[in-house]
Amino acid sequence: QVQLVESGGGLVQAGGSLRLSCAASGRTFTTYAMAWIRQAPGKEREVVAVEIWSGGTTYYSDSVKERFTISRDDAKNMVYLHMSSLKPEDTAVYYCAAKRGSGSYFAPSWYDFWGQGTQVTVSS
Repeated sequence: QVQLVESGGGLVQAGGSLRLSCAASGRTFTTYAMAWIRQAPGKEREVVAVEIWSGGTTYYSDSVKERFTISRDDAKNMVYLHMSSLKPEDTAVYYCAAKRGSGSYFAPSWYDFWGQGTQVTVSS
């Protein structure tokens, strides 16, 4: 049974940094696309970062490029999202998601497995 569990969210001031963690279990995820997807109140889900397989190409949405970094630790089955220069518009629930193979990396509906989410709130 696949399980993704996020942690690390919280309240931070604008300009600050946070690191989100996703503990993955139930599979070997090295061939999975792993993504961070966020949803702000009243807005659609947005894929902000994805690594298409372990050590593979990473992609970022324009809204977070050069501020967020996705990384993995395969030995620990962990995926991270390092967020810096945070803005109030980054406030959202952040989800870890996974799917084996290649495809529509920036379509939230493409992902098969999701965590429960962690809240990030950026104050101005």
